[in-house]
Amino acid sequence: MPAPTLDALTSPTLKYLRERWWNDEFTTFVVDTLRPRPGNRILDVGSGEGEAEIHLGRRHVSQIRMFGVDLMIERVLVARRETAAHNQHVRYATADACALPFRDGVFDSTFCVAVLQHVGDVESAVREFARVTATGGRVIAVEPDNSARYLYSSARAGGQAFEAAARFFAAVAAARGGAPDSAVGPRLATLFARYGIEPLAVRLFPVSVSRLGAPSEEEWRGRRAAIEQAIDASPADAVRTLGRAYLDSLDEYASEAGRAGQGFVEIQNTMLFAAVGQKSE
Repeated sequence: MPAPTLDALTSPTLKYLRERWWNDEFTTFVVDTLRPRPGNRILDVGSGEGEAEIHLGRRHVSQIRMFGVDLMIERVLVARRETAAHNQHVRYATADACALPFRDGVFDSTFCVAVLQHVGDVESAVREFARVTATGGRVIAVEPDNSARYLYSSARAGGQAFEAAARFFAAVAAARGGAPDSAVGPRLATLFARYGIEPLAVRLFPVSVSRLGAPSEEEWRGRRAAIEQAIDASPADAVRTLGRAYLDSLDEYASEAGRAGQGFVEIQNTMLFAAVGQKSE
């Protein structure tokens, strides 16, 4: 059962995607694409809890130097602990993707996964990727199209809850003064070309969650808790009103799913767009 952090009913983005989704196939893609050589310096932007470093370390690519940055100090501390437990030597720092604390051209390759979906100024981040990567170095960015997330439910109330979720999350974003580009994934190659990274390829990775049988009461409580937290964090009355309406819709969905029992089906899907480029100047 995939983690609820991939749930369109609780988050408008693929939250904490790399910790929940990264697998051996994707590791192979990253290694084959970055083509690490002994002595290479590789930067992971938005390194999270070190999932990428652990997976890459298992490939035993010798004598490469890994660096990771993340905006959240809590995640950096976890990453340091986890990679050290796997006897891997990775240098971590707390940093903003739009203002990387490194000199020009210092890395042989740079990659990020599910980071730009959270960044307000995507172009500044891509410009930074280009700046810190050496000429001829590889750049990979992997992001979803959150505007095209798909949900099918055998329960009529499921579609209604999905629509209510979309209205609520849009209102939350508007109350905060806007939101990052929800459709950043398909735009990556174009952004690369704009900032001196020659696009080489775009590869698609599906991210899917399928369920047969009604969710447990605990899972419905988890969904409600995520929405209640978002409601409590919003100062806008209009947002809270939409939130309460969404909770009512979610309760109706839970009730209808429960009545369906093992005949209940829920399918969620979106696509990750992996853009591969080479620093050209």
